[in-house]
Amino acid sequence: MTLHAITVLGHDRPGIIAETTARLSDLGLNLEDTTMTLLRGHFAMTLICAGGASDAEIEAALGGLTADGTLTVTVREVPEEHPEPGEVTSWVLTVHGGDRPGIVSSIVTEVAAVGGNITDLTTRLAGDLYLLVAEIDLPASVVVADVEATIKAVAADLGVGATLRAAETDDL
Repeated sequence: MTLHAITVLGHDRPGIIAETTARLSDLGLNLEDTTMTLLRGHFAMTLICAGGASDAEIEAALGGLTADGTLTVTVREVPEEHPEPGEVTSWVLTVHGGDRPGIVSSIVTEVAAVGGNITDLTTRLAGDLYLLVAEIDLPASVVVADVEATIKAVAADLGVGATLRAAETDDL
C-alpha cells in the first residue's frame, strides 16, 4: 500500500467531488483523510489515499477533470507518518473582528512559540468581519492560562477578540 496526496483546485462546479472520488475508487484507492471547501468561489480539495496505484495511474485517471482548464490536479506519493505520542491537550481557538493583514500570522506565532501544533485552521471574511477558527494541540506542560493571556493581548493589539476553549470530543 502506498499513500498519495492529491489536490484538486479551481473553479467550483457541481460534481467535482463525485467525479474525483469515483475515479479514485475505480483505482481501488481508499480515502484516508480529506478536506474539501470553497475559498472565495474556488474549489479546494486535498485527499490522502492509500492503495496500489502509482502516481502516474492516478494522474491519468483524474486527467479528465483538468480537460477544460478550470481545475488543476496534483498527485504525489507521501510517506506514512507515525506521529510520536505525546502528552497534549486539545483546544479550539477563535479569533474575530475587523479584517486587517497580519491576524493569522500574529496569532499562530504565539501558538508555535509554546510548541503548539495547529491541526486544523479555517478563516472566513464576511464584509469587514474576519473569523479564524483553529483546532490546536498544546503540550500538557504548557500553562494554558498564560497562552490564552498572550493570545488575547496580541489580539487586542490587532483590534480583534480571541477565545480559547477546551475542545469537546465531538468538535474534533
